[in-house]
Amino acid sequence: MKKRIFLVVLLVIAAAVLGVISRGGSILGRSTGEVRREIRQTYQLDPGARVEVSGINGTVDIQTADTDTGTAEVYVLSTAGSESDLDSRPVTIDQSSSSLVVRSEQRHSWAFWRMFHSEVKQQVVLKVPRKIALSVRGVNGRVAAGEVDGSVEVHGVNGKVDVAQASDYSNISGVNGPVAISVNQLGQDGMRISGVNGGIELRLADTVNADLTASGINGKLRSDIPNVAVNEESMHSKYSAHIGTGGAPIKISGINGNIHLTRATTATTTS
Repeated sequence: MKKRIFLVVLLVIAAAVLGVISRGGSILGRSTGEVRREIRQTYQLDPGARVEVSGINGTVDIQTADTDTGTAEVYVLSTAGSESDLDSRPVTIDQSSSSLVVRSEQRHSWAFWRMFHSEVKQQVVLKVPRKIALSVRGVNGRVAAGEVDGSVEVHGVNGKVDVAQASDYSNISGVNGPVAISVNQLGQDGMRISGVNGGIELRLADTVNADLTASGINGKLRSDIPNVAVNEESMHSKYSAHIGTGGAPIKISGINGNIHLTRATTATTTS
């Protein structure tokens, strides 16, 4: 009985291997070729619309423009070893006048299936108005965003994060890489940054007034902003700073790297 079960398993594996080879693929996700799939779409958004990108296995670029037309352009490039591989991780777009959602999901997550199929790589480029609320989640790659006149949320990114400008409320967490963000102004909820495996650069405009607290820091906090004194406690792991006239909270925690405060006009991107 055991020999029969073993024989059945061998036949199933052999059939899977032959199927992969017949489609031009190869074992362990190493493709012998590349299949491309592109999406190009244009939409209209109301001012302040929510723009969300999630589940992307690759880079995400959000380019913004100061325009009243509300035009949003979406470009997505997906590459893999075969059409069936691309079908296993499709990119979907849900749009209304108040929201634009670009999302990818892995349809086959079990290890046996993934053993005989190539990895799907994706590249997302959005051109959207500045007056949006931006949310980026679950990205395995670099994330870059332009100037946003609204809230910015970035969570679960395996790569560098760079935001040219955020206003109102910002929340960044779970980033495996450096973070650089410019802040034009803060709402009453301020800003939160947590769980970052890399250095942080905060580029603050002259108009930003805030009270900063940082805890659980495996590094140092330094400021290049005039008249901002950094108070250090608990052997470099806890800091505080009074920025401008104070007010909105900037809370930073769980950082494996240094924190650098500088003016937005003279800052350079974190390397």
